[in-house]
Amino acid sequence: MTIKQWQRRPSAFSRQSLAAYAALVIYGSLYPFSGWRSLGLSPFAYLADPVPQYLTAFDVVTNVLGYMPLGALIVLALYPRLRGTLAVGAALAGGALLSGTMEAIQTYLPTRVASNLDLAANAFGALLGGLLIAPATSALLDRGLLRRIRFTWFERDAAYVIGLTALWPFAAMFPAPYLFGGGDLPRVLWDGLDPAMQDAILAWTPAAWDVESWPDRLGALLPDDAWEALITSTGLFAALVLMTLLTRRRAPRIRLMLGLVAISLFAKAGATFLQSRAGLTFDWATDGALEGIAIAMTAGVLSVSLPRGLRAALAGAALVVSLALVNLLPVNPYFDIVLADWRQGRYLHFNGLAHWLAWVWPYAALGWLASSAERAWLARRRARKASGPA
Repeated sequence: MTIKQWQRRPSAFSRQSLAAYAALVIYGSLYPFSGWRSLGLSPFAYLADPVPQYLTAFDVVTNVLGYMPLGALIVLALYPRLRGTLAVGAALAGGALLSGTMEAIQTYLPTRVASNLDLAANAFGALLGGLLIAPATSALLDRGLLRRIRFTWFERDAAYVIGLTALWPFAAMFPAPYLFGGGDLPRVLWDGLDPAMQDAILAWTPAAWDVESWPDRLGALLPDDAWEALITSTGLFAALVLMTLLTRRRAPRIRLMLGLVAISLFAKAGATFLQSRAGLTFDWATDGALEGIAIAMTAGVLSVSLPRGLRAALAGAALVVSLALVNLLPVNPYFDIVLADWRQGRYLHFNGLAHWLAWVWPYAALGWLASSAERAWLARRRARKASGPA
């Protein structure tokens, strides 16, 4: 079947995925964002450097593979404005420009080394990704199976939710005190404050509140397994509802939920196997965590028949409860052993990205739910005004 020009449609999901992946590349290239200094060199001096003496095939292959998705997403995001050779050329130029900029900035990071070989490998990866995806672009975006599934199962404005869902298994990879209990960034920021600053902030709260004792008092209310079951179930339930919130009636919602759980657990086990020194592949599968998974799956299946607005409200409430608990409950001392077993230095970029996703994913989901609630409220308000007396 020939696709006419007027039938070609740009893909909002591809553009959003490109922006997200480029942000992850920038984060991974500049992580850990500390120790900035100047050596008195031009940021582009690395372009004239000789080939590094200590070169491994792993480094080259990693750089190529890391930029292949970027090149492919550039081609998909530019479709149908640019196609074929022009799109592949844009992928090469975009990959080289981003990589060259990152390498230049790395000149000022003590933990990173700017390398012209990395630039060449990254640019080649972007070119290769563009070359591989270019012949299949029309099939994927205009008439492919993925496009049919996208518009048969999901609403037209579901691109952001689909992107969030795709990131969920990666957000669950990094070790957390409680399974699927991400979003502990406020706790991390608080613990990183100087004790004098903490005391100054606490001085503004009424003494009767006794804020410092909240974690211990809260933790004493239930056993650790019960808290883990609650955090696991609320976090997973929110993800399951979010994924199916903008699906059409014909979509296999229950199968989609089962698939997301299976992929998330497989990714969690795989990442733990690769990163754990002691082989604690299933150390996260505690009794509380398994109970939480069962509770979340049951609640998710039962919620399918509920109105969309009520499901969104339940997902938002679950996220709020999960975030409050992971930031207030005292951390189990066993978690320190698990985190120490996690090889932080191995796949440094991967660890940094996974940790960042675990921090921000719940807030991104909660922000979308809040924005959707606001839009629905404004729409109802306009409808009431329109139907009111003249």
